[in-house]
Amino acid sequence: MQEANKMRDRLIAEFAENYIEKLFYFCLKKTGSNVEAEDLTQDIALNIITALNKGTIPTSFSAWVWQIARNRYSVWAEKKHDRNESVTGSDIGDYEIEDESENILDEMIHTEEMTLLRRELAFIKSDYRNIVVAYYIENKSVRDIAASLSISISAVQQRLHRARIILKEGMDMAREFGKLSYNPENISFINNGLFGANGEPWNFISRSLCKNILLAAYRTPSTAEELAIEVGVALPYMEEELHALVDATLMKKNGNKYETNFFIVSADAQEKINAHLKEITPELTKAVISAMEYEVHWKNENCPEWHEGYQPFEDMKWALLMYQTDVITFDTLDAFKSTRKELPKANLGKWGHTIRPNEGEWDLLGMESYQGDEPAFVGLHGCVTSPAERDLTEIGFQQFKFQYKRIADKTPTLMPYAYAQALVSIAKGETDQLNESVITYLEKRGYIKKHGECYKPTFLVMFKSKNNAMPPKELEALENLRNVATEIAMRHYLFCREQIHKEIPAFLKEDEYQIDHACANIFALRGAILEEALRQGYISYAENDERKMLGTFLRI
Repeated sequence: MQEANKMRDRLIAEFAENYIEKLFYFCLKKTGSNVEAEDLTQDIALNIITALNKGTIPTSFSAWVWQIARNRYSVWAEKKHDRNESVTGSDIGDYEIEDESENILDEMIHTEEMTLLRRELAFIKSDYRNIVVAYYIENKSVRDIAASLSISISAVQQRLHRARIILKEGMDMAREFGKLSYNPENISFINNGLFGANGEPWNFISRSLCKNILLAAYRTPSTAEELAIEVGVALPYMEEELHALVDATLMKKNGNKYETNFFIVSADAQEKINAHLKEITPELTKAVISAMEYEVHWKNENCPEWHEGYQPFEDMKWALLMYQTDVITFDTLDAFKSTRKELPKANLGKWGHTIRPNEGEWDLLGMESYQGDEPAFVGLHGCVTSPAERDLTEIGFQQFKFQYKRIADKTPTLMPYAYAQALVSIAKGETDQLNESVITYLEKRGYIKKHGECYKPTFLVMFKSKNNAMPPKELEALENLRNVATEIAMRHYLFCREQIHKEIPAFLKEDEYQIDHACANIFALRGAILEEALRQGYISYAENDERKMLGTFLRI
């Protein structure tokens, strides 16, 4: 049962990561409508995730996903055909109005006004819209509507009368839809932590509609109706999206207005931060390299077997340099935190991130689309764990993901826990019990290579038992070198905080944890130091470089 749950969680994560966007464009091509494509994509995703949660384990995952997609499209197409057939020769203007109140819409409900009427139906509240649709479109009587909604006949008549007034006002108005309705923007994200069981938050933030809703509500907390107009989506769809985003904790509702529940850093702030980073990077990179070289030299002299020799030192530098950069980053953050009062305890989980629905534990930072000069992003992942695996022993596998020259594309986006376990076994020479399919997977993707009758890793592997502790005097010398880098980095961190504080929206001003999370993530040193080390010739990368395991390491 445990193995089945592991496989289910892995397939859900793979689906969220690799299929959502492709499915949306499949649906867009089939429907020709952004709104209908979003709706159909959600329907397909729901069917897939429901089937996986019920225990379905397909033989060919890709073929199975696309078969469900085609089947759900067929159902959608058939329903659309049936709807079109049912209204042939008639339209909303053909229905009688059986209401004693003054009929304000009589002069408007004609074929030439149908586009306007349909537009306005998309933007009125559901309490009014449902009654108008039932009365005019479905041709139900006031009595039947009252019975179905469990309200009085007079209440239906009053709402119908009020709806006519609202619709008339809207039809007379030249609506000015928001910029996002005709010029959608993009947001990139930095996500820290562990996915939810359904792939949260990536199953939401990989879709353009959700990105633009989050962006609009971040800039201006808004009602559902205001967001519908700004993004250019009919209110029924908007209400459904907002409900899902609130449930996922990506948004929160304050009265009748919706607010985005995390920071989105503006393009203007990014430009200023990148310019400042560029100024301090040459000096900072030299300081980081000095600390790294001191530590490596000491290990070579005092514990020559500190690594297993699976990777040339020139390749190992990529991981060691980024690791040393992270040490400087954490030292900088710790130094800042030590100068302030302790923050109230946030709702944090085992891994130090906010506890989310569906057993997720993650935090998010959004970044407005920025076209200026910036260093290539360098991410980091360990081995992925499903909710059922999170109490298992932690594995010291990590892989820096370099967007520089698209190096990250050479290896999988994620490393499942079972495969990381296999890497540990292979590094220890314990391969008898390994599944052949796991070995094939790891070998095909470059993590292991056959040597005679056995397999060995192709990246940096370090056994803690072979690494001696550095004596106090040498450790102090190393810390002094790191302090030089930390002092330089602190100047940049304080600049980042200044930019973040300039644009904190009112609804996030009291959330110190999210402010710290935003500052820590916009304070990104890896990419700048990587590119400066390349410029200085400390590391190298050729145009047609075939190396895959740069930035990968395992500590056992």
